Amino acid sequence: MTEDDAVETFYTDERWQNWLDRLEEEELDPENEDSARLLLNLQDDAAIAVVKVLAAFDEGRIDEDRAVEEVRGVREIVLADVEFDDEDKTMLIDGVQTSLVPVFYAAEEYVVGGVVEGDVTEFVRAAADAEAEEDLDAALGYVVQAGTRVIDGEPLDIDLVEELEYGLVSEWVNGLDSLQSAIEDPEVVEEED
Repeated sequence: MTEDDAVETFYTDERWQNWLDRLEEEELDPENEDSARLLLNLQDDAAIAVVKVLAAFDEGRIDEDRAVEEVRGVREIVLADVEFDDEDKTMLIDGVQTSLVPVFYAAEEYVVGGVVEGDVTEFVRAAADAEAEEDLDAALGYVVQAGTRVIDGEPLDIDLVEELEYGLVSEWVNGLDSLQSAIEDPEVVEEED
């Protein structure tokens, strides 16, 4: 067995594709609990992969370069364009991808820069203010900073989302909620029922 055989795999194209195949087969209705759960499981599964990379980094099993490379690898798989024949499904998967964007950037920031000083709630409110002013780069930056705090264990109050106007920040905070769930319970979500 070579050293490369022992390399830990955190996420694969096949894993993502299995989720997409399942979505393709299902009748998806976001109002339906099973459909909503399937989309959330898909989102949580990607967040869990990121958390596993961070755990390996924190435990010294992988170095900073490898951790960044692994997070980027998951990001490239998950954020690749997805086209379903059904436009509604394409829109739903796009929502999941949007929610996961700050998860990847927060993980990278955590590995490279550590935990940002500040408060999760204040970062989220600052992000909402920046979004209201149409400064989406700043809004994403604030959500990413909040994400480093979540990775460090600061709780995210999901009731915050209800205070937000529906938009990118509310979707991004939804992704941080998946990140928080993955940190609290990093068990792999079952792909099959």
